[in-house]
Amino acid sequence: MSVFHFKKFSIQQEKTAMKVGTDGVLLGAWCPIDNNPKSILDIGAGTGLIALMLAQRSDATQIDALEIDEEAYEQATDNFENSPWNDRLYCFHAGLDEFVDDPEDEYDLIVCNPPFYSEDYKTNDGQRDLARFQDAMPFEDLVEAADLLLSENGIFSVIIPYKEEERFIDLCAELELYPVKTTRVRGNKTSQIVRSLLAFKRFELPVLETDEIAIEINRHEYTDEYIALTKDFYLKM
Repeated sequence: MSVFHFKKFSIQQEKTAMKVGTDGVLLGAWCPIDNNPKSILDIGAGTGLIALMLAQRSDATQIDALEIDEEAYEQATDNFENSPWNDRLYCFHAGLDEFVDDPEDEYDLIVCNPPFYSEDYKTNDGQRDLARFQDAMPFEDLVEAADLLLSENGIFSVIIPYKEEERFIDLCAELELYPVKTTRVRGNKTSQIVRSLLAFKRFELPVLETDEIAIEINRHEYTDEYIALTKDFYLKM
């Protein structure tokens, strides 16, 4: 499907290796915005999906996205321009290392759906590998960038494989970024936990808010909690 239609915007995705997927939708719908972010940064924007979801959810006046792959950058830019919020969205064609070399702004919300295959294998599709493999954006680099770019009361939010959760939280703790909300994701109520949604702030809360969500009851039959989370976006929810 080269165009994915949501309720308030559409995503062209024929040029990008990474199509619209559940991980991006989960993060865009879930990440906390209770600090009323005025500025948002989406690291590794892909199609621009998460930035667009946050434009719909928030009153942020500045929503920047960062994308290293040229075709994905062009696609995200087109999707931003064709959206109702094109005056608030901007995509930079740069890698994370270039972007943090000369930071101009701090951000009240930083989000990332990072590359997540850390295993030692590659496909024959270099563009997809760049989007999917962790060595394109090591967690260490991501956490350091978040620490550098996050405002004092900012929120840093990611979706990662559940097996990486403990290591990621430890990396953040080294830079005094502490989890304030954690949601673990299962495909269905009886399957294993596959993803962790994590939100961090610069101060530690006495009690960490932790819960779980299952996506489906059966194939294409969604749970009430997943519908509640995503109903403002999906056409058929």
